[in-house]
Amino acid sequence: MRNPREIQTTPEPIGTRGLFRPSEVAALSSELETNGIVVLPNLLNSEQLCGMQKAFEARLSRMRWNNFDGYHKTERFRHMIEDVLLLDQGFLDLALHPLVKQILNRYLGPDYELTEAKGWKSLPTSRDFHGWHGDTWYDKATATEIHREIKLGVYLTDVRTGAFNFIKGSHRQQHPRDLKKQEVRELNLSQLIELTGPAGTAFMFDTSAIHRQGLPMLESRQAVFFGYHDPRVRLQHEDLITYRYHPLLLNAAFLGNLLDEDRRILGFGNKSNFVPAFVRQDQPPVSYDAFCLAHNTGLRIRELRERIAARLKKIFG
Repeated sequence: MRNPREIQTTPEPIGTRGLFRPSEVAALSSELETNGIVVLPNLLNSEQLCGMQKAFEARLSRMRWNNFDGYHKTERFRHMIEDVLLLDQGFLDLALHPLVKQILNRYLGPDYELTEAKGWKSLPTSRDFHGWHGDTWYDKATATEIHREIKLGVYLTDVRTGAFNFIKGSHRQQHPRDLKKQEVRELNLSQLIELTGPAGTAFMFDTSAIHRQGLPMLESRQAVFFGYHDPRVRLQHEDLITYRYHPLLLNAAFLGNLLDEDRRILGFGNKSNFVPAFVRQDQPPVSYDAFCLAHNTGLRIRELRERIAARLKKIFG
């Protein structure tokens, strides 16, 4: 696998409609097919990367709550940001980059869609909280094949530690799952790729391959991942009950000049994974009720203060 610095970048800026050289597309696609992962030429200019970083960082300033936008926190060491296509034009343009689409067309065929677009800030830790695994997403009980899924990852910060770890050539060998301890001990680490790189580093990988977030992570890491697969494939139960692969949430301000192919990739008009009136069946923690009670109490106090202030103003003019 080539070092990112060894890959010549294209002079064509992201978002233009020009075609890449067939030989370049063929070489990158072949590398993805053989190794299960490929590092892409530089796809972002400095202005686009800066805009994406600024928008992402703004959402990381606080946890999402009530009418305050922010990050989700369901794990100790990650701050999750869902639906990044809402944040900045650069995220959408990257997901639909001509080179990305050409490689996807070769690897996934003509029926794939962008099914997920999210990112997170990983916090410094030496704990292996997200160990070796392949990404589970389809219903393996009914699957007659190992379904193909590709993720496009991009670093929004420089990554020197805690980098993306990948076992080259481990893709499409088995249905994706979390590895057991014995399987981890038997990994062929001679095929390990540790993908460090500067902000803007982009790569594509087959999610059935064995991968993880590396250890230790000595500094925070921000990264975004776009998932592509055939939306007609039956999803696993865990994702159905959480509505993980809901139709994409998009920002109308970013949707000018879309090609017909782009609309298909974004799932325009496709309701196959839309669930009317969806409500999660699991219950929020006790702390949720406490926060709601405290918030309602605060609103009552504010209303009372406003009424008292209005009464005093009326009396004393």
